[in-house]
Amino acid sequence: MSGIFGRTAKSNKPGVVKQNAARKVTCGQVMQRPRVLSSTVTMDRVLTTLTSRDWDHLFLVDDLGIPVGRIHAVDMLKLIQRKRVNRDLAWMQAVEASQLISQPPMQVSSRTPLLKAAALMITHDINQMAVVDHEGVLIGMISHAIVARHLPKFIL
Repeated sequence: MSGIFGRTAKSNKPGVVKQNAARKVTCGQVMQRPRVLSSTVTMDRVLTTLTSRDWDHLFLVDDLGIPVGRIHAVDMLKLIQRKRVNRDLAWMQAVEASQLISQPPMQVSSRTPLLKAAALMITHDINQMAVVDHEGVLIGMISHAIVARHLPKFIL
C-alpha cells in the first residue's frame, strides 16, 4: 500500500510473517546425518551396505570427507543388469565404487535456505542433496522428505 509520499507500508499479516519465517529455515537447521562410505570401497561393499541397511542411496567421500559423488540403489541395479551375461560377480569386488559416479554431487552449504535447496532438487530431479560446511566437508543431507516435514508448517 503506497502512502502519500510513495513509501510502501510493511504488512503485518500472519501469512507474510510465515512466508518470511519459511525463507529463514536453513539446510543446516534441518539436515539429517548423511549415509557415507569412502570413495575407495568396492562396488560389492556399496551393494552390501545398501541392502543390509535398507538404504536407497549413499554419498561417497574422499579422505578429507569431501563428497565425491552420490550412488543410488537404482543405479547399482542398472549396472548389475547390464552385466547379467557375466554370472560371476567377482568383478564387483575388484571395481572401486567411485567408478559409478558420472558427475559431482549436488551440494549446498549449511547456511543455504531450505526453500532454495528444495528448488534445486526439483530442478535437477534428485531426491537427496549433500550439505557441506565452509571447507566443503560433508556434514549432512537433505531430501524431499525433510522439505515435506518442515515447510508445511509455514504454509498452513
